Amino acid sequence: MFPEFEVVPAVDMQDGQVVQLVGGERGTGTEYGDPVEATRRWIEAGARTLHLVDLDGAFEGERENAPAVDAILDEVDVDVQLGGGIRTVTDATDLLDRGVDRVILGTAAVETPEIVEEIGAAHPGSVTVSLDAKDGEVVVSGWTEGTGLDPAEAATRYEDLGAGAILFTDVDVEGQLEGVRTDPVRRVVEAVDIPVIASGGVATIEDVRDLKTAGASAVVVGSALYEGQFTLEEAMAAVE
Repeated sequence: MFPEFEVVPAVDMQDGQVVQLVGGERGTGTEYGDPVEATRRWIEAGARTLHLVDLDGAFEGERENAPAVDAILDEVDVDVQLGGGIRTVTDATDLLDRGVDRVILGTAAVETPEIVEEIGAAHPGSVTVSLDAKDGEVVVSGWTEGTGLDPAEAATRYEDLGAGAILFTDVDVEGQLEGVRTDPVRRVVEAVDIPVIASGGVATIEDVRDLKTAGASAVVVGSALYEGQFTLEEAMAAVE
């Protein structure tokens, strides 16, 4: 997984449309059209991995954008990681059998940590645990509920349970196009030996470089790409 640093385009879906939220707040989203069209665009630009999130699933606990996900899986031949509304071993297994390469568990991993171990035992390396941090605390249920967990300490715990990677999202800067904070990312990177995927706040190519320097194995980019701050090709070339 991520033998070389990757720039991973985000396809966050709500009500069947690509949406980018600001600071994880529901109702702040800007729509960017059809998810399948977006994935075609990113693959043509050279994406090696796609980051899909069912935002309705994250907020409601039900995967409302499953038809769009199915259409994307039928369309692409690159790695796909998917999060949002995956709450059970059966949910995860069905998705992995359907063609998803990695499932992203957030709320489920916090509420029932053993789910990480169970899925990972059957599908090694297939679980990415999402640690979304607001004010230095891991939050769940679509970033609406605090857990009291420290992100670095939680990352260590999930590595021990068999997580293949950690997705660390800095919710405080998510979707704001105002730049990244590398210190929180570096803390998580230094706590584990598995890949850490950074997300949140990327506004410039320099932000992408900074996250690579901080030790991240990949960076998820959403708003900056959709708003044309830079192209995926430019970002990939900058970190080669």
